[in-house]
Amino acid sequence: MFQKVLVANRGEIAVRILRACKDIGLKTVAVYSDADRNALHVRYAREAYNIGPAPARDSYLVIQKIIDVAKKSGAQAIHPGYGFLAERAEFATACEEAGITFIGPSPDAITKMGDKITARGIMQAAGVPVVPGTNSEVDLTDEELVHEANTNVGYPLLVKAAAGGGGKGMRAVHSPDEIEGAIASAKAEALSSFGDGRVYLEKLVTGARHIEIQVLADTMGNTIHLGERECSIQRRHQKLLEECPSPFIGTDETLRQAMGAVAVKAAKAVNYVGAGTIEFLVDEDKNFYFLEMNTRLQVEHPVTEIVTGVDIVREQLRVARGKRLRLLQEDVKMNGWAIECRINAEDPFQKFMPSIGKVSSVVVPTGPGVRIDTAVYPGYEITPYYDSMISKLICSGETRAEAILRMRRALEEYRILGVKTTIPFHQQLLDSHRFIAGKFNTQFVDNEFDINQAEGEHADIAAIIAAIVAHHENQAAAQVVNRNARDTSNWKWVGRYERIHR
Repeated sequence: MFQKVLVANRGEIAVRILRACKDIGLKTVAVYSDADRNALHVRYAREAYNIGPAPARDSYLVIQKIIDVAKKSGAQAIHPGYGFLAERAEFATACEEAGITFIGPSPDAITKMGDKITARGIMQAAGVPVVPGTNSEVDLTDEELVHEANTNVGYPLLVKAAAGGGGKGMRAVHSPDEIEGAIASAKAEALSSFGDGRVYLEKLVTGARHIEIQVLADTMGNTIHLGERECSIQRRHQKLLEECPSPFIGTDETLRQAMGAVAVKAAKAVNYVGAGTIEFLVDEDKNFYFLEMNTRLQVEHPVTEIVTGVDIVREQLRVARGKRLRLLQEDVKMNGWAIECRINAEDPFQKFMPSIGKVSSVVVPTGPGVRIDTAVYPGYEITPYYDSMISKLICSGETRAEAILRMRRALEEYRILGVKTTIPFHQQLLDSHRFIAGKFNTQFVDNEFDINQAEGEHADIAAIIAAIVAHHENQAAAQVVNRNARDTSNWKWVGRYERIHR
């Protein structure tokens, strides 16, 4: 029954976890790098400790520094958030050896599910359907991989890193003449990103949807699922928008329950404890296949929280304190609809090039059904050292149509000035007829959606304005500076205002 929690992360997820801890009366400890000295999570925690230089490899990824701070501060538990050390079995082991509760699954479960090749084997043995591909747990040579591709797997296929995630170490291959180069480049990226160059092959399921099931498990053998999330809106295998429930599953309760039951089976196969996610690929005929398990809290967990009414982070804390899950499977109900837009500091008009600099002004949307998870404030410095996601905008309604309309309204109101953001991308996406109709798959953004083309289609209505506001700390009024430039913080908001009042 720990009373003090160290959050081994930064940004919006650190703030989210700190709030959950405070909600149940736990004391909190933050860690920060030199670049995050003035970060919001540092201000929100009861105590905060510097752990080194800005690069993550010198601070947030140094296990011993985190353990040392926990001991120094008297924190009895550590929540890893997501990213950084969240899925490192050696970190969970280090916590155990130091007598500190790791708020997550066991090192054994992390190891088994973190290695994609091992996970495939475990899932097959448990009767969980997996995407066809190489099944050998032996590290195949390049020549053996080429042979498997040409004789057993077939094209199109994916070369995937065994220790991969986030699209790194992954290459799509459509013909035999591409396979050798794809294997070489995937191995090189996997080795650079994960320190593990092993790869395997998997059949490329064309037209697939990416649908995941949230699971929760306690230490007493109780495991439940909280329904599904649709995560098919991706760019280069990176999720951009998620929603709960899935418009593809819709009212197909039979499919929903079947996927949920398989997800629970998958979690039990590795004696999973805590919050985790089973990711599936679902083809056009509604056949579903195990893709991977994320042994941590997901970025998109808020949409499930809103629809089910379950505080997932709070459940993580309860389970880690040895308590039973508060819900049985029959208690889980899905009510309404929720959509999450990941707001990144990137320029969607320039191939999503990262944008760094100081945020000069922020106007946050509010109102019924609007939630924002963020750590950004006026004066916040966006650096090149960490992930570009700076905010999550989550909107909900009784129906999908209501959630979409509310998200459109919230995106119009949301103003982040000083850096480029992906707000315009989301605005254009939510105007797409394909998205509104739910007729999309994982290739939709990469192959069929172009923000520049979409912008051109609306030029007669919205006249690509430009007007960007130079909000500075002591400047009382906004000043339009270039009518022909794009305001990628939120150009449609300015455009609509001018159309109404010109």
